[in-house]
Amino acid sequence: MNNDLKNILSKVRELYMKYGIKSITMDDISNELGISKKTLYQYVVDKDDLVGKFIDFEIETRQEEICKCFRAGSNAIEELFEISLFMNKMMRDQNPATEHDLRKYYLHHYQKTVTVRRERMYEYILLNLKKGKEEGLYRDDMDEEVIAKLYLSRVENIHFNQLFTVEEFTSIKLFKELISYHVRGIATQEGIIVLEKKMRELETTTNK
Repeated sequence: MNNDLKNILSKVRELYMKYGIKSITMDDISNELGISKKTLYQYVVDKDDLVGKFIDFEIETRQEEICKCFRAGSNAIEELFEISLFMNKMMRDQNPATEHDLRKYYLHHYQKTVTVRRERMYEYILLNLKKGKEEGLYRDDMDEEVIAKLYLSRVENIHFNQLFTVEEFTSIKLFKELISYHVRGIATQEGIIVLEKKMRELETTTNK
């Protein structure tokens, strides 16, 4: 993906996240970018193609951000907190209209986001579980693949079944309950100590 296209998609992302997808026309985008539609069409075939490239750009951007969570020197529980906080912020910043438009008018692109999100989250959790075992923070007798699928299923069910509002789902209160519920079920005593330390740090940060 070249820099010119990235600049276009960065502006497209800004518009889609603010106003949704359906209401933004190709004219709106070319006007915001200060370029002609003819120039815009050198990079995309039509709006459907633009939405597809926007999705690819979004996936790539999120991947880069999540990779930053895997800092050298961090243990598995610290990494889990970083990844979970990033995912929480990402969902909090999401405009519901954007996902609604994607699901209603561009279902094939929406299905791609769901599939990639599911696959990536499963990979991250599986790696985290294996790392935690090696560090002695998670139980040796744990089945990583089963736990990773359970974690993924729980998060998706909460997100898609509308039991919680977006505000509730992305709240620090629910975040703490979810991560505590997950880690306490798989952690060793050493892992519990690390968890409680991270919880205290989170409490201090959110109370500032």
